[in-house]
Amino acid sequence: MKTSAILAGLLSSVTLFVGAASAANLSMVSGDTGNGLEFLRGQLDRFEAETGHTVTIVPMPSSTTDQFGQYRLWLAAGNSDIDVYQTDVIWAPQLADQFLDLTEAAADVVDEHFPAIIESQTVDGRLVALPAFTDAPALYYRTDLLEKYGKEVPTTWAELEATAAEIMEGERAEGNEDMWGFVFQGNAYEGLTCDALEWVMSNGGGQIVEPDGTISINNPQAAAAIDRAAGWVGTIAPDGVLAYMEEESRGVWQLGNAVFMRNWPYAYALGNGADSAIAGNFDVAPLPMGDGEGARSAATLGGWNVAVSKYSQNPDAAIELALFLSSAEVQKERAINQSNLPTIQALYDDSDIAAAQPIIPRWKEVFENSVPRPSAPTKTDYNEVSSLFWGAVHETLSGNGSAAENLEILEIDLEDLRGDGW
Repeated sequence: MKTSAILAGLLSSVTLFVGAASAANLSMVSGDTGNGLEFLRGQLDRFEAETGHTVTIVPMPSSTTDQFGQYRLWLAAGNSDIDVYQTDVIWAPQLADQFLDLTEAAADVVDEHFPAIIESQTVDGRLVALPAFTDAPALYYRTDLLEKYGKEVPTTWAELEATAAEIMEGERAEGNEDMWGFVFQGNAYEGLTCDALEWVMSNGGGQIVEPDGTISINNPQAAAAIDRAAGWVGTIAPDGVLAYMEEESRGVWQLGNAVFMRNWPYAYALGNGADSAIAGNFDVAPLPMGDGEGARSAATLGGWNVAVSKYSQNPDAAIELALFLSSAEVQKERAINQSNLPTIQALYDDSDIAAAQPIIPRWKEVFENSVPRPSAPTKTDYNEVSSLFWGAVHETLSGNGSAAENLEILEIDLEDLRGDGW
């Protein structure tokens, strides 16, 4: 189906919704990276103009861990002040009982999205959130510096280490004492689970908990991958990386003080902004692989969705807002202005998107290497599983025990958590 046809159908369905609904005052919660809240406000302004509804944004911390904790508190209390939640792809199994089933409301548009993404937001046959955009991280690299030093884009972590160290030392010798080889997300939060899952999976070390519920993390290949990452801290990465989230990593990178960065697609458009020191001098590639048996590139599957609280006092208007934010029109704007990846398949063939963000059609290669976090097998225990995992990894990165020691303790803790079953 062509994008124009998608837009026409979507706008038609939204118009029907508007005619049937009276004006409502809605509240929506959303986290922020980059200028995400500013962009969302612009979308909501148009929604208000088209529908007569008003929407207030309740900003959340940038840490997804902190967001989830607040969401769970509000929903457990039956809070009716929040109508629409912006949700991480992994939260559907944990919060499903608190959200409305959107299956019927989205029946006419659900087939436009990637089936796997719809499946990820479907719990016990209920579609509990609509996709807004999807996510998979990549390796950002400085094209100018690799060319200057005659280096290829690394395809293994060993190659990244060597190239990062050589260029970092060379640039420092020429006067840039702030140059680092590699920045990533090393803080103790959900972002570290994403980074570390990639290290482990890329070294043939499994998915922490496998799809059948087996706890697999305590193995030599996983330990070797995490020990390798610990060796980056204070060498090719600053000691401060232990407190970095996405924005701290991007800050160092965008100032021109890193050779490589691991980050999500949103950083691409910002890196080419007018205020960026590296605009036009970087590109992206799939994340490197390890050297263990079964080594491969691995990118943690991310993405954000919109869900409607079952406690909303304006459910029809809230559903209308969810449909709007997941629509082809809004996803196209997000892709062009934010470099967020659409969940609507036809948009990957959209010429306007390709012209504005040529990287987006190419991001399919990154998606081919995507790996889900173990939220499906661990169900409502996922948040604690992730917390235990990132805690063990952060201890290792901080020099508090080897990966083998910390993963052995982690395995015991996960077995206790699992009990007779997830």
